[in-house]
Amino acid sequence: MSYLLFVAGFGVAVTYLFWARDVRIFLRTGLAGYRAAAYHDVAYATLSLVAIDIAIIWNEVVGLGFILLALYLQGRETREKVFVRGDPTLARLLGKAPPKER
Repeated sequence: MSYLLFVAGFGVAVTYLFWARDVRIFLRTGLAGYRAAAYHDVAYATLSLVAIDIAIIWNEVVGLGFILLALYLQGRETREKVFVRGDPTLARLLGKAPPKER
């Protein structure tokens, strides 16, 4: 077991964090782009879970490559602009978007 498994585990955790962020932003704003991104994030999180299994059982580098692919695809989703330029990084990371107008 090498350090690459820890890197792969961190990558899986990040894919789930991004999924939770997109779900939270969709629930707060109701924007369709974040809804579609949250649906696609389910597939990317599943890919990262399969990839960590590949890394544990077969080859660490191949598994890490699949996790990086999942993270790359997660970043390519089209979403609406929710945050303005001066927002803090932690607020953006946690998905603290302004709530939708009622």
